[in-house]
Amino acid sequence: MLKLNSMTCVLLASSILSLTGCQQVIKPESNVTTPTLEAPDQHTQADRQFQLQGKIGVKTAQQSGSAFFTWLQDQDQFDIELTGILGIGKTQISGQPGNVTLNSAKTGLIEASTPEELLQRATGWQAPITHLVDWVQARPATNSAQVQKDANNRISQMIEDGWTVDLSYNAQAQLPNRLILKQRLDNGGENRITMVIQDR
Repeated sequence: MLKLNSMTCVLLASSILSLTGCQQVIKPESNVTTPTLEAPDQHTQADRQFQLQGKIGVKTAQQSGSAFFTWLQDQDQFDIELTGILGIGKTQISGQPGNVTLNSAKTGLIEASTPEELLQRATGWQAPITHLVDWVQARPATNSAQVQKDANNRISQMIEDGWTVDLSYNAQAQLPNRLILKQRLDNGGENRITMVIQDR
């Protein structure tokens, strides 16, 4: 089993790709729509090509931590660098279809064929980790998402695959600068991921 610092490092690394779990979805109270969405393969190339910088924090019942990140996404390929994780230095995550790697001084090199498998190998958790590419673009990842919009017709909340995602925006911006991801647990607790995007 990995030490606490290594586990936190891997959780942060995995969270930047979104820790989407299998908890039961809690239906929102009002102003919720289930939109007709494009299939993921119908998104334009520009939708899956971006560069983000900011800070991410993870809080669970067992541990918490934060890190600064730089995330380069080019279609199905990505390169993520995390720094400042509990003082243990830099963590590099890279991926393309069929090959995902995580490398840090604490964990060493971990390889897998998918982000989900990487998380399973590194932490023992089973969770799909694919939605954050869409969520940071203020877009649901699946057709089953429940969506709530603000007065400017921007998505302010999504409930999808057991996670509630709250999005905040600067002024009239159309893309969020802050995302809070919450997963309610059976014991009444929650996992929480806070992502602040400082630069796009």
